[in-house]
Amino acid sequence: MLIRGLVPLILVLAASGPVAAEVKSAAPNGFEVVSKATISASVDRVYSALGEVGRWWSPSHTFSRDAANLSMELRAGGCFCERLKDGGSAQHLQVVFAAPTEGLRLRGALGPLQMEGVDGTLSWTLKPAEGGTNVTQSYVVGGYIRSGMEQWAPRVDRVLDEQLQRRKCISLYLI
Repeated sequence: MLIRGLVPLILVLAASGPVAAEVKSAAPNGFEVVSKATISASVDRVYSALGEVGRWWSPSHTFSRDAANLSMELRAGGCFCERLKDGGSAQHLQVVFAAPTEGLRLRGALGPLQMEGVDGTLSWTLKPAEGGTNVTQSYVVGGYIRSGMEQWAPRVDRVLDEQLQRRKCISLYLI
């Protein structure tokens, strides 16, 4: 599985539809962020790309600063995990629903949210569309954050939207 150079990558970005991100709601006890995109690839290929998390997740949003250390098992009970130096590891989220023709749902707290009293559900809903797949990515988080929940919503929205934009590129290059 290889990414084949800059020119095809630019063509993928041009062929894929726009990404729309929004903080759907934010309250003292939780928030929901949603991003939508149309990816110029089949539902099967987009679903497969979810399992290639090390290829599309930004290394700047990992504990190890190396996305190659990420893995995700596309099955219920599967782990979105990261290998750390000296034999360490981190579980980012756990897969709770995996359906290749529908999407994927994971539970847990991402990144710095792991240090707070929150839980969340990250989901990708996939629907066939003319010329590709409509993807809706949402993350619903509830609980308690010491510094306040509302200020985290736009930050999380930016990080997750970045990942969806990166995934738009890789989905077409899985062989």
